[in-house]
Formats: sequence, structure tokens, C-alpha cells
Amino acid sequence: MNIDTSIFKAYDIRGIYPSQLDKKVAYHIGRAFCDFIKSENKKKRLKIVVGHDMRISTPPLKKVIFQALLESGVDVIDIGLVSTPTYYFAVAYYGYDGGIQISASHNPKEYNGFKLTRASAVPISGDTGIYAIRDLALKGVFNNVSAKGKIIKKKNIFKDLMKVQTKGIDLKSIKPFKIVADAANAMGAVDINAMFKNLPIKLIRLNFKLDGNFPSHQSDPLQEKNLIPTQEEVIRSKADLGIVPDGDGDRYFLVDEKGKIVRQEILRGIMAQLALKENPGATVCYDIRPGRITKDMIEAVGGRALVTKVGHSLIKEQMIKEGAVFGGESSGHYFYKFDHGTFESPVRFLLKFLEYISKIDKPLSEIIKPYKIYFHSGEINTKVKNVEKKLKEVVKIHKDAKNISYLDGVTIECDDYWFNIRPSNTEALLRLKLGAKSKILMKEKRDKLLSFIKN
Repeated sequence: MNIDTSIFKAYDIRGIYPSQLDKKVAYHIGRAFCDFIKSENKKKRLKIVVGHDMRISTPPLKKVIFQALLESGVDVIDIGLVSTPTYYFAVAYYGYDGGIQISASHNPKEYNGFKLTRASAVPISGDTGIYAIRDLALKGVFNNVSAKGKIIKKKNIFKDLMKVQTKGIDLKSIKPFKIVADAANAMGAVDINAMFKNLPIKLIRLNFKLDGNFPSHQSDPLQEKNLIPTQEEVIRSKADLGIVPDGDGDRYFLVDEKGKIVRQEILRGIMAQLALKENPGATVCYDIRPGRITKDMIEAVGGRALVTKVGHSLIKEQMIKEGAVFGGESSGHYFYKFDHGTFESPVRFLLKFLEYISKIDKPLSEIIKPYKIYFHSGEINTKVKNVEKKLKEVVKIHKDAKNISYLDGVTIECDDYWFNIRPSNTEALLRLKLGAKSKILMKEKRDKLLSFIKN
């Protein structure tokens, strides 16, 4: 089977439809996934969840994935049009054996892909099976089965999700906030509408009509240009805050009442403290991209701060291994440990946060102001000819640093500044993110490093 193997990423499978990912490739991936899951699970009859987003190429891919699974002798649990967090919940909460979510997350409309999980919504990453599935798909020889599977439709999942994931949250205490939300015509619209349905929220909806062509803008809140419509509308309508999810609804960014982006390292620090209040002394995970305030906030309330590699699958795998109760990633993922699994929960994150700011009863900008003590470069990507050589050179000029870590790329810590520089998984790029104790020092070190990397 001729497959462009670049579609198999460290966290999921993603490619351009149909030049990289067509129906034939999808069929082979579906069959390979089933043989892989069966090799780990000796049940006679497996039940595999399939959910999907609203992309134009999703219907033909869904049809062929169903065909692949049924011909592999597994029952397909069809949960229909859902966000990725709802898909994770369905796999884990109902005790199914694994799942496939058809989505390309925040990628442009030309893309589609698959997020794969085992039972309990345990992710299948590059380290734990994606490349094995790739090799099975390439080989194209699949196990014969005596009987085909059947399709079972599963509905009303979000009703159960709300019941489980809002446990311990005083929803009645949430104030009648005015909130701007920009769903970028993607799956976040479905979840936001459902979670705010019975709350006293005045919701100003931007781009809530589902459209796989993404007519408004790309559904990636990590790119600040995609937050501008929300920032402008928050100011125009005098809203209390803004919410911007990504394409498949598993990442969220917030904007305060002044139209300023709430920095992820502060937001995850707040959410970590709330999780630690419920679980004193527990472990909290966060990715290696600099965010010293997160560590400060975790340790200030007696929690154990644990740094992980970048990537939603890798963070969840580490959380499961360490028994962490909460995790946060700089790209806007918020993970929680539930009795049935560990995965993203925008519902718990958002409603817990709204409960928190309701009780404090101050503007959001004032709530986060005490934590804005460090200065950051943001993520800067630079093309280089030799990634490994340049990384070694960066380490060499910082050989006297306070601490050097090779967990994910290279993280170098000095007394007054710190940075992470890591290679892209798909391109000849180095991604730099730097923090410092002053704005002047941040700019100075950022510019010096960028000059060194480029030259």
C-alpha cells in the first residue's frame, strides 16, 4: 500500500484530503487500528466509538472507516457529530474498547485526520502505537474475521457528560456574565451552546454556524490574529470576558474584559490551584514550554509540579503514569483525572473558572494582574538547515546555565531568564519560547538568541 507516511504524527494522524489521506488510505488505517487494538485486547467482540467533526471531507471518510471496522468484526458505536472531548468522554465513561475521532483539529479546511484511543480514552501516540498502526497499514495484510460487526447509535452523550464533569461545581453561584464566544464555524459551538443552556449567561455568538469551509477564519486560537474578532467584540459590547475554542473543541483561550489575552501559564496556574484545593498535595502536569508562574502557583499551595513533553497525548500519558489530578498545556488543553479516565474537559475547566471568578467578584483583568510578574516572547519559529547541530550550538554557549534539560528539545534555565528550544515534528524549524523577569531582559535575550539561531 502506497501511503504518505508523513501523515502519521506524534499525537494523531493528519493530512490533506484526498492527496495525502483518501478513502483507500483511511480504510487501511481503520483495518490496521482494529488489528492493533485486538492484539492488546483478547475480548471476542470489541466495541469501538466513532465520532466526527463538520469538515467537508468527513462524510466519505466516516463511511470508509465504518466499513473498515465492520469488516474487522468490531461493533461501531456511532456517536455522530461531537467535539473531541465529548468523544473521549464517550469512550471512557461507557467502558468501550477504544475509538476513532475523525477530525483535523485546527488545521485548514483541506485537512482531515484521526485521533485514536484505547479503552478509558488512553491516547495512542507516536510512542505508544501510531507508528505500529502505520506499519500495519503499509503492509496491507489484515486478520480475517468470521463475522462482521454491527453499528450501534449512541445519543444524548453530552447530558451524561455535564452530569459527571460538573460534579462539585456550584452552577447556581455563576453570575449572569456577558460573554463573547467565537467558534470559528467549528465544533466548539456545539459544546458552548450545550454547557451554557441552563446558565444565566448572556452569550454573544460569533461564527457559530457549523461550516467545514471555515469562512470566518482558521480555528486556531494559538495564532493571535484569530483572537482579534473576540477582543474587538468584548470591548465593543462591554463584555466580561471572551472565549475562543479551536476547531475540534479541545483547546480554549480566554480574553479579559479589556480585550487582552489571558496568558495560558496564568490560567493553568489558577486551575491547578482549584484542582489542588480538592486534592491537596497532588501532582499537576504542564508542558515544558516556559511558564514559571505555573510552577510558582502549584508549589504555593503545596502541589507537586511536574513538567512534561509538549503534546496532548504525551501529557495525558504522563498524567496517567504519575496519577496527576490536573494538567495544562500552553496551547490551551486542560486535562482532568476522572474515575473513568484522564482527558480534556473544557466543561469542567470553563464552568469551574466561571464559578471561581463569580465568587471573587472582580473584573478578570484584576484577578490575573498579581500573576503577571514574568515576561514572555511567545513561540517563535525559525527555519534552520541543521536542527540538531544548531541545538548543540545553543547548549554550548549556555554551558554555565543553572539547569539544562533535554526532556523535549532543550530547556535552559538561568537566574533571570529561561527558554525552551525544540525542533518541529514535521519541518526543519526550531521553536523558541523564552521568559524573563523583566521586559527589557526578555527582549534582549530573545533577540540575541534569534540572531544566533539564524546565523
